[in-house]
Amino acid sequence: MTAVGILYPGYSAQDDYPRAEKMLDGPRLPLVHTEMREDAHRVDALLDIGGDEVLAAGARALPQPLDSIVWACTSGSFVFGWDGAAAQVDALGKAAGVPASSTSFAFADACAHLGVTSVAIGATYPDDVAERFVAFLARAGVSVVQLSARGIITAAEVGTLPAADVLDFAAAADHPDAQALLLPDTALHTIGLLDELDARVGKPVLTANQVSIWQGLRLAGAGGPRPGFGRLFAG
Repeated sequence: MTAVGILYPGYSAQDDYPRAEKMLDGPRLPLVHTEMREDAHRVDALLDIGGDEVLAAGARALPQPLDSIVWACTSGSFVFGWDGAAAQVDALGKAAGVPASSTSFAFADACAHLGVTSVAIGATYPDDVAERFVAFLARAGVSVVQLSARGIITAAEVGTLPAADVLDFAAAADHPDAQALLLPDTALHTIGLLDELDARVGKPVLTANQVSIWQGLRLAGAGGPRPGFGRLFAG
């Protein structure tokens, strides 16, 4: 049975993963909570939670065997920049002994899979953190036509946003020139809303927990269409 290891910082929307596992009906998504000394969407705190030793410790705590592993934290990967995030994934792969990725690269790869080169972003982060995601996407050839930053400091607060608020936020963050809308925070509950998000916005909506799962399955050789996971999983 396919097993995708999930490294998740702290506690906010971690329950998206067992929910997704039930919807997948086969692949397992074992999850370990990695150390988060401070819950803050602030550059120094994000660099700390994404350190190589923190992720290696998380990888060691995951049940074996695994087919792939994903660092399920967007801001804790793109904050390192493209090259730093690549080094982070390389170190994680060596520590885990399986193909590895992070949510930031999952977004880039999901855009490439869908042929998307222009996006709108609905970020829960403060402006300065959100701008780093814009720069990261530029390295992947993806331009951002509109950035909406909500300015929420903690992942814990993001995790309390109700479904109706997530849907409204997504609709308000969209732009007519965007081929897709990106919601980059893994602290945001979106599993179970993916088809509804696509329908509400009228285009593919890529969310952090969605693309993390898609990337992990792809790396594990278990990609393919899955119902209930939005247009990204349609084929």
